[in-house]
Amino acid sequence: MIGDWLVTAVVMSSFVPGLVIFALGERRHRLRTALNLAGALVKLVLVVVLMWGVYQGHAYELRLTMLPGLDLVLHADAMSLLFVGLSTLLWLVTTVYAIGYLEGAPHRSRFFGFFSLCVSATVGLALAGNLLTFLVFYELLTLATFPLVAHRGTPQAQRGARIYLIYTVAGGVALLLGVAWLKALVGPLDFTAGGFLSGTNPALHGELRLIFWLLIAALGVKAALVPLHGWLPQAMVAPAPVSALLHAVAVVKAGAFGIVRVVYDVYGIEFAQSLGVLAPLAVLASATILYGSLRALFQDGLKRRLAYSTVSQVSYIALGVALFGPLGSIGGIAHLVHQGLMKITLFFCAGNLAETLGIHRVSEMAGAGRRMPWTMAAFTLGALGMIGAPPLAGFISKWYLGAGAIATEAYWVLAVLAASTALNAGYFLPILYRAWFRAPNGAAARLEAHWMLLAPSLATAALALLAGLLAALPVSPLGWAQIVTEREYAP
Repeated sequence: MIGDWLVTAVVMSSFVPGLVIFALGERRHRLRTALNLAGALVKLVLVVVLMWGVYQGHAYELRLTMLPGLDLVLHADAMSLLFVGLSTLLWLVTTVYAIGYLEGAPHRSRFFGFFSLCVSATVGLALAGNLLTFLVFYELLTLATFPLVAHRGTPQAQRGARIYLIYTVAGGVALLLGVAWLKALVGPLDFTAGGFLSGTNPALHGELRLIFWLLIAALGVKAALVPLHGWLPQAMVAPAPVSALLHAVAVVKAGAFGIVRVVYDVYGIEFAQSLGVLAPLAVLASATILYGSLRALFQDGLKRRLAYSTVSQVSYIALGVALFGPLGSIGGIAHLVHQGLMKITLFFCAGNLAETLGIHRVSEMAGAGRRMPWTMAAFTLGALGMIGAPPLAGFISKWYLGAGAIATEAYWVLAVLAASTALNAGYFLPILYRAWFRAPNGAAARLEAHWMLLAPSLATAALALLAGLLAALPVSPLGWAQIVTEREYAP
């Protein structure tokens, strides 16, 4: 059916332009820009068509048999399209941002080629219909993002890229071992609502617990769970568009998305609870939330502070799923999108400050709001959303996580959320105070960022606001999270 090939077209709409861009010389600027934007727009249209079809109850799947019992499967469901929709929308705005950011820079064809391949791997991972396909795209994502981290070619960039590669390759090996072990134990690995391991022979439960933690460790590298987070602050040497991509769309979200898939569609929420693995996962996620926030407090480098904030914020997703209740799951899954919108805004703004005013540190931000009011207005919305101020998207996530904790009588989670919110305020509010209420150091003339840097920042900040204001709509991130959770918790 033509509809089944839609899932392939969504992946190829960035993969094909990426291959063509590699072949272009550095002088073919207009053609490269046209290919980037055309691919992003085509992908957006295809994703809207898929989302409408899935919302109406249609199923889209493409299955290619590699060997007997080994299939590559692309499958569109509500969970996959939540992640694909985020990736596609943010790829478009990041493409516009990157075109402006890298104007006149060397090696642009190489950058945009790998940039497109990175998005293709992310979308393929999201649409994976079984663990084998997920593994393939998970490793392709590592290979596509490594050159982006190393793009500047400086010793710092090369070191950050090596550290990133060591961590992620180790995680990939652990994932391969977990997938192979599961294949040997149970055979087919297709993602299934309620988990394909549900009802497994009790004699295998001990091994399945070990495999669960092996998979969580593998995925926890990209999701930056403590103590597997060390690569993330080091990768901040990458250009601002790459940092935005790593934190909001691709790598850390791939890990968090994988954790949701393992809990929901490999083990199943009921079976995972019966194995006793959800409570330790909630504790691990909570420890990561608090650790990342504490480390962020003491970072003067703006991007490093945002990096440790990501370590903290992404773990809300794992915490929500591990609460063993629909409300917490809704909050965690919605945060997959909410965090992406807020964090990409913050990294865009950090790039604007660095490129326009040369600001790289929190201590240098005095008066930045007076000099770059639109950039700092977008940053303020992103920061307040991360703190959880209503009516921004972050408030919706934390509200549902708190409600989920109360519903499941996990009252200790409320203390984690309260402490995390206080710490979020502790490392974001001083930035806002310096920017808006301190006098500028030296020259005080207004000097706003180039429109190709400013427009994406304002657009994502507006989306973070609208995701909170319009959360009740069925097509909002919260609405899609409710669809995903209803499927998992259906009687």
